Amino acid sequence: MSSTSYPPARNNRTRNRKKPRRDEIPDIVIGRLPIYLRTLRQMTAEGKEITSSQELGQILGISSAQIRKDLSHFGEFGKQGTGYNVTYLCRQLEKILNVDHTWPVVVVGAGSLGTAIANYQGFAKRGFQIVAICDEDPGKIGKEVAPGLVVEDCARLSARIREEGVKIAVIAVPAHAAQRVADMLVEAGIRAILCYAPTTLKVPPSVRVEYIDPVIHFQHMTYYLR
Repeated sequence: MSSTSYPPARNNRTRNRKKPRRDEIPDIVIGRLPIYLRTLRQMTAEGKEITSSQELGQILGISSAQIRKDLSHFGEFGKQGTGYNVTYLCRQLEKILNVDHTWPVVVVGAGSLGTAIANYQGFAKRGFQIVAICDEDPGKIGKEVAPGLVVEDCARLSARIREEGVKIAVIAVPAHAAQRVADMLVEAGIRAILCYAPTTLKVPPSVRVEYIDPVIHFQHMTYYLR
């Protein structure tokens, strides 16, 4: 079977359908797209050329109808009776998620967590590059915590963000310092924050915040451990 990617079959109904605005697409749908993309990349690595909503659904535990509905918000990506070309769909999702290029990222906090994040090799493969890590602790400033990454003084953070054109930041500081850091990041032009601190940040509506708190996930799981 050929591995050549192909565009979807077109018809008048497809051409005439109005493309929804970004703010019209439910956030829960956007949240599933990276999961689809991860699975498709795994398929690509395994040499798989064609898949279907049924196969994706079986792998992910999501109904095939839901997968088709999610994808339909953005266009028609498959051919009826044939399924999806894995490479083509993967590329389209990369464009939709805006990860068809590399985003520079800064990390605030050079403790155990921040250092681990800076050393994680999986970011670069998925469209993100840690370009700077900073801390206020004089004992950490100047130390190399990852290949090519030396801890910088947070006093230079705003300048570094502007120099590198950074829009995404990771907060890996204690909860009591997180809001102050977030304020500094927003002031410097950051538009998206991944927060590991166990707290809720107050930011302008134009700034997107995602939270990763392992305790929350533990507590979610323990509910079911009856």
